[in-house]
Amino acid sequence: MKKNYFFKFILFLIPFSALVLMSSSGGRDDGRTGSPGDSGATCATCHTGGTSGTSVAITTNIPAGGYATSTEYDITVTTSSSESKHGFQLTAEKTSDNGKIGSFTAGTGSRVISSRVTHSNPDQSTWSFKWTSPATDVGNVKFYAASVAANGNNTNDSGDKVVTTSTSDFSVLGLSKEVQLDFAMYPNPSTDYVTVQLPSGSLKADVSVFDLAGRLMKTSSITSSSNKIDVQDLSTGMYILKIESEGKVGSKQFLKN
Repeated sequence: MKKNYFFKFILFLIPFSALVLMSSSGGRDDGRTGSPGDSGATCATCHTGGTSGTSVAITTNIPAGGYATSTEYDITVTTSSSESKHGFQLTAEKTSDNGKIGSFTAGTGSRVISSRVTHSNPDQSTWSFKWTSPATDVGNVKFYAASVAANGNNTNDSGDKVVTTSTSDFSVLGLSKEVQLDFAMYPNPSTDYVTVQLPSGSLKADVSVFDLAGRLMKTSSITSSSNKIDVQDLSTGMYILKIESEGKVGSKQFLKN
């Protein structure tokens, strides 16, 4: 009887083990990009075959002079190897503090997992997708990617290779003096409201509040006489206040207590 139970257990274990071994064929959900913000983690813990004969590259159409805010750019990850299966994970981080920056839109054979992109089809070796820059100047950005070149035997072993790469820093395109909006903002730090003092001649403006990753948190409209922004519903932390008025743009950081 005991042998019977043991045999049934082995039969159950075979498909379960196969599922575990193949569970990463659609990409990992945790951070494995090799970036500082992901603590340098990759899939090399399990795929231990080194890096020989394998490379990965990141290409993008972001101009060398810098990225424009609120703009969509093309990103491509290409893995070169003689192996039969490939995968990757990529993220974008601020170079100042390694915080995640911008947002991604998946392309063919890829999927977005929070602030990262990974493969959904391991039969590809090149993946193209979109990155949308933050709506305000939150500093320089750098892209990091890690790639796996696997031998296709559905196990994590020494026959698989893991490589990493990163881009140079991309800065933010500056605004010309003619379109810069100078304004005052107080109190800073703030608990309930932020008051915006528009420059002379500006009667109204549109206000957007972003977190430091460039995500839009709220919008509002103000005038020279009705110029308070309610920030009570924001969590404690740093935010960016962006003002647009008559073709001019300005932004400042503030701390919500």
